[in-house]
Amino acid sequence: MKERTLTYRQAVAEAIAEEMARDPRVFIMGEDVGLHGGAFGATKGLFEEFGPGRVKDTPLTESVIVGAGVGAALTGMRPIVEIMYIDFMCMAMDSIVNQAAKVKYMFGGHARVPLTIRTAFGAGRGNAAQHSQSLETWLTVVPGLLVVMPSTPYDAKGLLKSAIRNDNPVIVIENKQLYGDSGHVPEDDYLVPIGKAAVRTEGKDVTLIATSRMCSFASSAVEKLSSEGIDVELIDPRTIKPLDMETIAASIAKTHRVVVVNEGPKTGGFSNEVSSKIMDTCFYDLDAPVLRVAAEDVPIPYNAILEAEVIPAEKDILAAVKKVMED
Repeated sequence: MKERTLTYRQAVAEAIAEEMARDPRVFIMGEDVGLHGGAFGATKGLFEEFGPGRVKDTPLTESVIVGAGVGAALTGMRPIVEIMYIDFMCMAMDSIVNQAAKVKYMFGGHARVPLTIRTAFGAGRGNAAQHSQSLETWLTVVPGLLVVMPSTPYDAKGLLKSAIRNDNPVIVIENKQLYGDSGHVPEDDYLVPIGKAAVRTEGKDVTLIATSRMCSFASSAVEKLSSEGIDVELIDPRTIKPLDMETIAASIAKTHRVVVVNEGPKTGGFSNEVSSKIMDTCFYDLDAPVLRVAAEDVPIPYNAILEAEVIPAEKDILAAVKKVMED
């Protein structure tokens, strides 16, 4: 594969363009995805290349957007639906939870819903409480949905392409703060498999599991901890449903200590689910309790100083790893 660097948003746009060129059933619709190129620039250039018939700007009505996507998927198309902010998925939950996720099962497997829903989440931009949430856990509790959270441009492209080709509804959750990040993205066609975690760094002392943007904080923390003699293995789940417990369990069998990091709230957040699965499958490999690093249980503040205090930071990860090493 040839070496090449793209931003996260460019990787998303390229994945969509390649799949639309490969399969005429693929199209995208959402708020401002056409002429404007998307709220975060992740659909830039698609309207010019494929036209309004396949790059559709929609009204500001999330329930209608997702409902139309479910209908299109059921009738043979492979729609990509963009919901500008994950917060706005609240308005479309009936279509997601009671239609997209269940139709295949309620029709005895005879119906398919090859629907991809892209959405942006996360704090750090001063977007306040209604535009900064991390609601991924809501989606993981719904049987019938697949949920992915790419943390790099490489994974953003490879997981999105896998989602578009999948015959089940897949939620692709992109962090707003990552769109400008750059990374290696091959020119050659490739897929990142849904349901397979990535071991970002290998280590023997502590297993650090971090999702999406938290992987960036975790990676920086790993370097600092290494200089202090703490050898950390960093795992990026990439897919949060289904969760790759095989990779996680293999790491814990080696390190015997775990810290789980996610941007969502600590109460009911995704770190809880990971911790619970670890206790179910890896209890006898643990030499210390599983520690969680997550956001405070408050709505995300608009004020930049308060916002930074609410969401997890590198210092919180450093403190958690050092604490688990004490046990």
